[in-house]
Amino acid sequence: MSEIKLAAEPRTEFGKGAARRARRAGLVPAVVYGHGHAPVHLNLPGHDLMLALKTPNALISLPIDGKQEFVLPKAVQREAIKRTIEHVDLILVKRGEKVTVEVPVHTEGELAPGGNLLEHVLSALPIEAEATHLPESVTVSIEGLEAGASILAQDITLPKGSSLAVEGDTVVLQIIGAQAEAPAEEAEEGAEGAEAAAEA
Repeated sequence: MSEIKLAAEPRTEFGKGAARRARRAGLVPAVVYGHGHAPVHLNLPGHDLMLALKTPNALISLPIDGKQEFVLPKAVQREAIKRTIEHVDLILVKRGEKVTVEVPVHTEGELAPGGNLLEHVLSALPIEAEATHLPESVTVSIEGLEAGASILAQDITLPKGSSLAVEGDTVVLQIIGAQAEAPAEEAEEGAEGAEAAAEA
């Protein structure tokens, strides 16, 4: 994953009023922490940040105290209705450092015929990987799988340098059999029987 460079400016005003002024100016309040570093309060360009966060576990490069530092999104606070970004927590990471993140699980292929359903028990897989080489996702083939089949965490091929951060026997995907519906005639007969019993 390539780094995403964002501009940043120190945030010296705090409180709801200051945050509103920053958002009106197209900025998003942020705090950076980690590695024993005192929290750093910044304002980030809102549009650029929104684009960056479209990438899962985006590796962001920010100017902090005169140096370019790597950070990962830790928590994103969004406005309830418009879903605009209101605040973001970022964590400092170093090149070569191992971190634990969750990566989206994508599927490819078609299930065996029969109308069975695919259930994502885990929509994202916890893995451990080097902070500057985080995969954006993992892909799993479901080609030809039938009802009752399941895919465990240990069955998924991980990108080089990544390892599981969950037990290998954790179920990630499972195939659920289609629910058979009772024929209409049987349903009608059952209803008639119930009515007759009620009348008796």
